[in-house]
Amino acid sequence: MNENLIATLILLVYFSPVFYQLRIVIKESKKGNRIPLRKFLKFLKYSFLILIPILIGFTILSHTNFLNYERPLTFDKYDQITFENFRGLEFFKKSLYGNERFAYVVTSIESDINDDSVIIQSLFYPSRSFVYKKNMNSKELLNHEKYHIKITELFTRKAKEKISNLNQFEKEEIEKIIKEIKKDERKFQKEYDYDTFHSYVLSEQKRYEKEVDSLLNLLTEYKKPKIQF
Repeated sequence: MNENLIATLILLVYFSPVFYQLRIVIKESKKGNRIPLRKFLKFLKYSFLILIPILIGFTILSHTNFLNYERPLTFDKYDQITFENFRGLEFFKKSLYGNERFAYVVTSIESDINDDSVIIQSLFYPSRSFVYKKNMNSKELLNHEKYHIKITELFTRKAKEKISNLNQFEKEEIEKIIKEIKKDERKFQKEYDYDTFHSYVLSEQKRYEKEVDSLLNLLTEYKKPKIQF
């Protein structure tokens, strides 16, 4: 069932007492009785006071599952990552292009620019990443999702390479490099998912794996997060 339809049905059920009270208000107002209106407005107020915290909590948990939280992991933990680390919540989505075998990984390039040094590292967010049907034990799907993490690390190293080649410490130039690299990384991630159709096109999946691994090896000297000027 369409997730928007489900959300609409939930809201309709939740507000069904409100609609019932509204019918009474309309009926009584025709008789000149204003008391039901005051009761209705009070009822409506408390309905929203209850609903708003629920929606806020729902939104927060949809973004980050604090009920089963695991802090972001750096790339040196890559080999330890399994679907058990995918702790995020997905309340509605049950399939991707008709397939129930799907997952979603969240990564980012984080940086900290100091007076004479820069720290840049790639992070994987377990409590924002999710997999539908964790018990599927799909090695292919896990491999595909983990290469998203590798891609983020690849572009993190590219950023460190560019910054290391600067003649002197220039904060504005460093920020510009990081911004451009982040943009390139997002574009590459989308191309990776599109070309591999989220792991279903095996030939493309293998091509990307070979390319990413090769480039990572070429940039091995930029594994450390800190660049000192």
